[in-house]
Amino acid sequence: MRPPLRAVAMLAATAALVTACNSSADWSRPRPTPSAVGTLGPGFVDPSTKPAPEATITPQPGSWAGVHPPKDYRVVLLTSGTDDPTRALVTAVEEWADDEHVDLRTITVGSAHDTLSSIAKAMEMGPDLIVSAGNDLIDALALVTPNHLDEKFLVVGAELAEPTHNVTAVDWDGASFRGEGLGMSSTYDPNSFTADRCAAAIRAGVAAVLNDLTGIVVWL
Repeated sequence: MRPPLRAVAMLAATAALVTACNSSADWSRPRPTPSAVGTLGPGFVDPSTKPAPEATITPQPGSWAGVHPPKDYRVVLLTSGTDDPTRALVTAVEEWADDEHVDLRTITVGSAHDTLSSIAKAMEMGPDLIVSAGNDLIDALALVTPNHLDEKFLVVGAELAEPTHNVTAVDWDGASFRGEGLGMSSTYDPNSFTADRCAAAIRAGVAAVLNDLTGIVVWL
């Protein structure tokens, strides 16, 4: 029997490096569910119908620009890997958090053995959203997320093969790693992880989550 994630996290809490940015606020205090500041622009999604679970939507470029998180939106960035695409995604999330006055805390996974405990630690911190950056996290997220449907996850630059309603992904031609033994996409291109595209990924993804457009893939 697999040990509970809470126990795993307590046993391996030192496996991940945790850093906090922008705030030292106590996340243990309850507060209302955060809502979007601003509205989606035309072309983000068909306003007459909500996307089906696991659907892929292709929003018009910039249609997410009018949506912002509330101040001190609580986000944990969960990251693994030192490859150029992962570093580009991490930089984009950090810059977005700084621009939007997000309360961002980062967990850097030390090794593959620490992945499950790191995800558990991220959930125990009590964030509004967990953002994942790095292909090495995908298989573990596929295992954990269906069992924690009250937690919201955003995967940038990759996706889960069968996401539940609490997992949103932002992907594009050149990314789209799905794990689960499926291997790397034949169209994978690390050069597609440009600063502009990674910045669009975090902004479009958060806009979708804040508007309850979850359990889908946002294709850029």
